[in-house]
Amino acid sequence: MTSGRTRKLNTRGVMVESMGILEGAIVLLLVIILAVVLFRLLRSAVALLINAVVGVIILFVINLFNLMALFGRPDIPINILTILISAIGGIIGVIIIILLHIAGISLTF
Repeated sequence: MTSGRTRKLNTRGVMVESMGILEGAIVLLLVIILAVVLFRLLRSAVALLINAVVGVIILFVINLFNLMALFGRPDIPINILTILISAIGGIIGVIIIILLHIAGISLTF
C-alpha cells in the first residue's frame, strides 16, 4: 500500500519526498480550519476587551459628573470589587453596580 508520497532527486542530488494531492488538500484544510478558529477567538477577545474598557470608563464618568446625586446617593466607591465587576461585566456590570448602589447595597469589603 502506498501513502501517496513519491521520492525524487532534487537539483542537488538529494532524495526528497513529495506530498500527494490528497495529503496536500488535507493539510490545506487543516490550516484553513486553524485560521478560522484563531480569527473567531481573537475577535471575541477583542470584543470582551472593548466591553471591559467601556464599563470601567462609564463607572469613572458616573463618579466624575456626580450622577448618583440625582438619586440622592453618594458616589460609587471605586475599589477592586467594583472595577472587577465593571471590567468583567462591561456595561451590564456597571448597570448592576448602579442598581445595587441605589438599593443601598455596598460593594466594599
